[in-house]
Amino acid sequence: MVYTERQARLTILSLALGAFGIGVTEFAAMGLLPYYAVDLGVSEPQAGHAVSAYAIGVVVGAPVLAVLGSFLPRKLLLVLLMAFFMLANLLTACSTGLDTLVIARVLAGLPHGAFLGIGMLFAAEMSPEGRKAAGVAQVLMGLTVANVIGVPLAGAVGQAFGWRWCFVIVAVIAAGSAAMIARVAPQPQDGPAPSLLRELSALTNRAVWLTLLVGAIGFGAVFAVYSYFSAAMIAVGGAPEWAIPLALSGFGIGATAGNYYAGRLAGWSHLGGALVLLLGMAAASLLYAAVMGNWIAMALVVAVLGLTAGLVIPLQMRLMDVAGEGQTLAAALNHAAFNAANALGPWLAGIGLAAGYGWSVTGHVAAALALGGIAVLGLAWLDARPGRRASAVPAQGC
Repeated sequence: MVYTERQARLTILSLALGAFGIGVTEFAAMGLLPYYAVDLGVSEPQAGHAVSAYAIGVVVGAPVLAVLGSFLPRKLLLVLLMAFFMLANLLTACSTGLDTLVIARVLAGLPHGAFLGIGMLFAAEMSPEGRKAAGVAQVLMGLTVANVIGVPLAGAVGQAFGWRWCFVIVAVIAAGSAAMIARVAPQPQDGPAPSLLRELSALTNRAVWLTLLVGAIGFGAVFAVYSYFSAAMIAVGGAPEWAIPLALSGFGIGATAGNYYAGRLAGWSHLGGALVLLLGMAAASLLYAAVMGNWIAMALVVAVLGLTAGLVIPLQMRLMDVAGEGQTLAAALNHAAFNAANALGPWLAGIGLAAGYGWSVTGHVAAALALGGIAVLGLAWLDARPGRRASAVPAQGC
């Protein structure tokens, strides 16, 4: 099916708008934690369960909704997922206690991976040959722009008018995305009848699991640094409070630029692009540990680390090559893997901090995770070699 340039551009914009809402609700919830802890009368560690609940929702919802949703046309599924996301954020805003909040955050996380995974497939399908990785990058641009603009604004709104309004605004964004997808996205092509077995075939594919493992381990490097960055800047860097949101925006700016270059790298080589980004993660993490105590240098290095945050793009393109008939499930699992990294990185870095190794250990743990991702990437490359055909195009497949 041939799509007009305007149709493709508007559809990708509608998907990026949904990704923007997802990015705001995921990351702003961390910054608003002290406010809803006070409002609900719980301690900050207890309120942190709401952050973990969202990640659990993503990991559980990504494969389940992707498989169940494979029986629906992609356009309809994307609209339903974003509508569900809207309702879950309204429920978050209406929470009267910690239990209600945790349930609402689990529900809000459920459509995260399925929406982004299927949206990336949709964007790649609508993009011409040679530009598919760029289409995927444009959808994910919504996530990175959320860190630059959406999260700081949501934090300001939460401080000025109350934390609940942040989630109301996210619900409005989600409604806009759903309406825009329904209006501008093309009707899906007629294809083979949905098959549960075809989608589940991705789970028996070793190449799929190796690719997912690269993200689950390697991207833990970014979260190992990012999760403790604000605390480290204040504790050992002596940074003024006004510098924290600026530094976090710097990470978002780096990630936005990194998404663009990750798309270019993925167009050159899927595994090769992932290797370049993981090497960058390892180098930036070690440099971060080395400049610990100088908050200006720390902020600059974290912005550089943001340049590597587009790792999801070459890995998604790799999954499209190897997932066969399990495309929808594999794409959703990609985001589940990155949320697993969100748990692994901070957990390992936290162990190092608890053991008394100092704040620089977060950079050392991050570098180790990036190198672990490179090791798994090497296994994926070795696994792919025997199956390569002479007629294959190496730059695209590997």
